[in-house]
Amino acid sequence: MAASAIFILDLKGKVLICRNYMGNVNINEIDNFMPIMMKSEEDADMSPVVIHGSTHFLWIKHSNLYLVAITKKNTNAALVYSFLYKLVEVFTEYFKTLEEESIRDNFVTVYELMDEVMDYGFPQTTDSKILLEYITQQGHKLEVGAPRPPATVTNAVSWRSEGIKYRKNEVFMDVIESVNLLVSATGSVLRSEILGSVKLKVVLSGMPELRLGLNDKVLFEITGREKSKSVELEDVKFHQCVRLSRFENDRTISFIPPDGESELMSYRLNTTVKPLIWIESVIEKFSHSRVEIKVKARSQFKSRSTANNVSILVPVPSDADSPKFKTTTGQAKWVPEKSAVEWNIKSFPGGKEFMMRAHFGLPSVESDELQAKPPITVKFEIPYFTVSGIQVRYLKIIEKSGYQALPWVRYITQSGGETYSEIPSRLLKYHPDIKFVFTLH
Repeated sequence: MAASAIFILDLKGKVLICRNYMGNVNINEIDNFMPIMMKSEEDADMSPVVIHGSTHFLWIKHSNLYLVAITKKNTNAALVYSFLYKLVEVFTEYFKTLEEESIRDNFVTVYELMDEVMDYGFPQTTDSKILLEYITQQGHKLEVGAPRPPATVTNAVSWRSEGIKYRKNEVFMDVIESVNLLVSATGSVLRSEILGSVKLKVVLSGMPELRLGLNDKVLFEITGREKSKSVELEDVKFHQCVRLSRFENDRTISFIPPDGESELMSYRLNTTVKPLIWIESVIEKFSHSRVEIKVKARSQFKSRSTANNVSILVPVPSDADSPKFKTTTGQAKWVPEKSAVEWNIKSFPGGKEFMMRAHFGLPSVESDELQAKPPITVKFEIPYFTVSGIQVRYLKIIEKSGYQALPWVRYITQSGGETYSEIPSRLLKYHPDIKFVFTLH
């Protein structure tokens, strides 16, 4: 059992829209939700599940809205939360921005969507591409010959419509890895994490089956192949199109892909990675009111690869002024709103070293303040390169009509999203000598 009813509330707890799927709850029960939430906030005891008697409220907050599911029976909470987040994705796809105003402006469409995505408390079709085929934002208007729901709504392959045709059949696959790396002043790696995803752009006719092979460590152990070129993937998550039983049996990723763009899988690796661009910085004080910052950047990857759009952010005291820069390559600029110097290098080949010098006036700063600064942040991307060494061994396209199709595979390493403010406080507490945050993308 999933949910008896779904409610969308504003920040004051007023019901904007609701759908009672099973009829076994009194819709007035929702009046108990906000008072309990307010008391929880006062007691600093917020919980994702709010209980009132035999009624359970499972909720998420998005923008200025609460999405609340009500159930009176033992339910699969993970399924309910997954559904609520998927509902947010569907509404965002339709209305671009999901907030109170977009709900009020599209009541008819929202009701139609809520009728389609769940039936008697069980999730149904939540793929926005399929829903867009027969529920439009003009759905409240009576139309002669309105489109019938596509077969995908009741089809086993609910993420792909039948009868798709293209003149040229191609598959584009991007293997994208993000790296968050925290390095101390002594050069030791304090934290290292690789987050990867495999994204598809499918331009294929019919109902093709694709088979993807990776240099997966578990597969190599099963087949007795050389392990040195394999990678151990953790926290692997697949799109619903992947046949999980086949993957569990022989590690083959077999699937009928959605049309257009989608994320096939994501993964994580806790692998220690050396900084691909190493930063050294020195601060010299020439007088009471003048300092010079020297920054040396060295690429520690092979010369056949090139880092693009390199951005090195060097924090300086907040009252620094009168900046002057000198670089061996790229351009440096003063970013006062960030109290930092930004050194941009469009192309940084492997095995190279560059320098940047910045002179500043410091009208009121003392020498102690020079030491209390956030770490240097490094961002860049390297095409045709992955940090983990993951490789696509093959990508087979099988379709009963036997047409020829071209698979294209591209590897990209690009900057992770972690910033200094997101570094766990415990790391800053025990490692006050953090030198730079390496967000490689």
